[in-house]
Amino acid sequence: MNRIALTLLVLFAASGCTRGDAQQKAAALAAVPVSAVQLAPKAVPIVFEAVARTEGSKEVQIRARVAGILERQLYTEGDAVKAGADLRIAELLQRGHAGEAGAQLFLIDRAPLEIDLQQARASLAQERARQEQAKQDLDRLKGLADRRAISQREADQAATGLKAAVAAVQLAEARVRQSELNLSYASVSAPIGGITGRAQQSIGTLVTPGTDTSLLTTLTQTDPIWVRFALSEAEYARLRGFDFKNPEVKVELPDGSGYPEPGRLNFSSSSVDPSLGTVQMRAVLPNPRLQLLPGQYVRVQVVAGTQQALVVPQSAVMQNEGGRFVWVVGAEGKAAQRQITVGSWVGDDWVVLEGLKAGDTVIVDNLLRLRAGTPVKLQAKG
Repeated sequence: MNRIALTLLVLFAASGCTRGDAQQKAAALAAVPVSAVQLAPKAVPIVFEAVARTEGSKEVQIRARVAGILERQLYTEGDAVKAGADLRIAELLQRGHAGEAGAQLFLIDRAPLEIDLQQARASLAQERARQEQAKQDLDRLKGLADRRAISQREADQAATGLKAAVAAVQLAEARVRQSELNLSYASVSAPIGGITGRAQQSIGTLVTPGTDTSLLTTLTQTDPIWVRFALSEAEYARLRGFDFKNPEVKVELPDGSGYPEPGRLNFSSSSVDPSLGTVQMRAVLPNPRLQLLPGQYVRVQVVAGTQQALVVPQSAVMQNEGGRFVWVVGAEGKAAQRQITVGSWVGDDWVVLEGLKAGDTVIVDNLLRLRAGTPVKLQAKG
């Protein structure tokens, strides 16, 4: 009996060892192969992000400054024009507008203004003739008064008449200059370089200054272009806390691509919007190829220098009801979940504000196979 019992005991022990080895092998086989990165501080840009809208750096309403019939439109809507000059001179020549200055956007009927100028010049000629007559009368009466042939009163009246004639000439000269100015207003030119807008009045319309008909079109300067956005009160306080002058502004286009030209802040409000709790800001960007048009919505990044921070790949960050989290390699080579607070994006990485420390090993793939306590096996990242 003792021999039988001893045999059974040996067999039982052998069976137990075999089962333990099998469990260890199964556990080893169950380890999930993963790639991971070990965190270390690195210099990252200090970035504040916002949604922005573009607008022209100058926006001018082109209005009629004299009354008259709108006679010609000398530009194509949407043209880029230089200040005081139309870029489509060749097209004007083809339309039969040769001989005109080539600098106009519109022409208002000149005939009434030319007639008014002729009348003003005629009045000036009359007043100059009266002035000359008054001067001659004064010279003649002054000599008679010196010989006491007439009373001094008559001589004084002649001197006063000359002064009145001089004033009348000055008034007539001013009226001539005003008529010349009005005639120049018949040619409506571009005061700034930019993109022309839609014509607001049709040819043949009677336009009158001071009324709705005076608005002819708009002109928007798009190079440089402005980008207007707002930062929260807290973000603005952080931005001001960094010792960095004139932060750089980067723009992301609606298709997700980056705008090639960086910009600079050129305005920040001195007050907080009480209804939104935001501070209005504005950046200026070069726009020589007109890639940005006024009225577009874009994303901006205000870069205020660099700082040392921990970053993790965006692909490693997941989210649940508790917020964002990552998987790290914990004790005994097992996966552990770690809740984190993230900041801004830096390329393909996310800045980590809280939840991780230098030296932590963050898993970056096979995330859907992980559970708390799942054994993991680190492999070289391909």
